[in-house]
Amino acid sequence: MNINKKKYNIYERISLLRVVDITLILLGLNISFTYLDFTYFNFNKQYIFYWAVLLTIYYLIIGEVFQLYNPKILNNRYDIFRSIILTSYFTTITYVITPFLTPDLPSNRLQIIYFFLILSIPVFLWRFLYLWMFFSPEKFKNIIFVGKSDKISAILKAINKNNIHNLKAYLSDKEINDVKGFSSIEEVKLSTLANNHNNYEIVVCTGGFPLSIVNSIDKDLLFFFEKGIEIKSFENFYEEIYQRVPKEYLNENFYKFISLNQNNSNRFYLFILRTLDLVSSLFGLSVMLLVTPIVFICNLFFNKGPLFYTQKRMGMSGELFTIYKFRTMVPNAENGTAIWASKNDVRITYFGKFLRDTRIDELPQFFNIIKGDMSIIGPRPERPEFVKELAKEIPFYTIRNIIRPGLTGWAQVNYPYANSVEEQEIKLRYDLYYIKERTTFLDFKILIKTFTTVLLKKGQ
Repeated sequence: MNINKKKYNIYERISLLRVVDITLILLGLNISFTYLDFTYFNFNKQYIFYWAVLLTIYYLIIGEVFQLYNPKILNNRYDIFRSIILTSYFTTITYVITPFLTPDLPSNRLQIIYFFLILSIPVFLWRFLYLWMFFSPEKFKNIIFVGKSDKISAILKAINKNNIHNLKAYLSDKEINDVKGFSSIEEVKLSTLANNHNNYEIVVCTGGFPLSIVNSIDKDLLFFFEKGIEIKSFENFYEEIYQRVPKEYLNENFYKFISLNQNNSNRFYLFILRTLDLVSSLFGLSVMLLVTPIVFICNLFFNKGPLFYTQKRMGMSGELFTIYKFRTMVPNAENGTAIWASKNDVRITYFGKFLRDTRIDELPQFFNIIKGDMSIIGPRPERPEFVKELAKEIPFYTIRNIIRPGLTGWAQVNYPYANSVEEQEIKLRYDLYYIKERTTFLDFKILIKTFTTVLLKKGQ
């Protein structure tokens, strides 16, 4: 069995993209300075190292905002082109408007255009080379699945659709429609199946199989584990794909799978988060003061009725608080009955839709953040009527109230409006993933995805 042939998982491919992007950009700048009379980025200056580091930071952060490293668009040429242009443009603008940290503005303003072209053209050419060299199934790590068809069907179809893993085979009780590579678990042993594929990882879900089959699988897994083959549980692989906890966690044994991340009691982390809350709130309220007169005037003509909207929401530990927003719906939209909002809700006025699309309607919530009712990041606060209703239908729904609710959150940036119990359950699993994996990096990722959602008008 040959397991030395190199394959690439999604994290390795994204890391490769980042490293080569920055290398090509710096190399392009050096060549342009040396041979093409490009003087804005002068490699003879003593601060060149700091300028290069700052450019790298700008490019990678702005690249995240415009989804330059989003695995879901890596094989879409239009999305790649758009992301590169937007990333290069805003990196150029950001770099130029911070002259105390970056090179002095050149007297010849064409140098700025050259700078933009150097940021975009090499990366654009590299992306197409990458598609040819790396974005093909034979370059991906092979995945072998073991599990009952009803449990693994959805995730196998998602793997085929997303084209970010190479599903070589699956061992199950019956064949799944439109998914190739089936072998019957009654007729084929895992050891035989796995030995036929190079450089693979095995994903296992033994739930529902008879004890005799489980014991046979366990023996084979022990053999492969000793050989250094990567073995993952279905639940861990599911979280990698969807970045939410699987439905199977929501049972009486939830405490085995879902635990509070240590950052929930880490005073330094909580201090940093609270500092971010306060700083961002001061900035947000400053923006609100600037736009409120405009919103007020437009409200008189296009959204007649009260300027602000208040509502009771459930916060941390089930405590109720009053949330503040600019009104986006017609007055008396519910007539005393709590109704879920939906993406194309007819109760939303035309001006209200603009406020929602731009997130201006959320600005008054910075008052809630300063008061401590909310944080910048956390599960979105729900109305107590909905919480009471959902807690009856969805096991452990109130777990999400263990941390302070947020202006934005992991569920908010990953899933659209949820106006059914089934959709609310999916959003809950995103929230539980955040509670379980809460880190500074994940918080940063949420902020980046929030900017992406607003700028590209995606999500809710």
